[in-house]
Amino acid sequence: MSLRPDAIAYPPRGMPREVAARYIGVGTTKFDQLVNDGRMPKPKRIDGRVVWDRFALDAAFDDMPSEEPRNFFDRMVSPS
Repeated sequence: MSLRPDAIAYPPRGMPREVAARYIGVGTTKFDQLVNDGRMPKPKRIDGRVVWDRFALDAAFDDMPSEEPRNFFDRMVSPS
């Protein structure tokens, strides 16, 4: 028996709003807030379609603050 690979086994590069929101783990309302306040990127327009670039989403997500405590060395460099 041969297993047929999934046609799309990876996230697409361009994502519609609902998929982009799900990709970063939030609902569409929160995603819209994040886009409007600049924490998430603006979309790209491809003819009549509006899509978010997965790489831009990844970069914006990486820039978001983390709840993990700062380590000793981070406190030494930037105590505030």
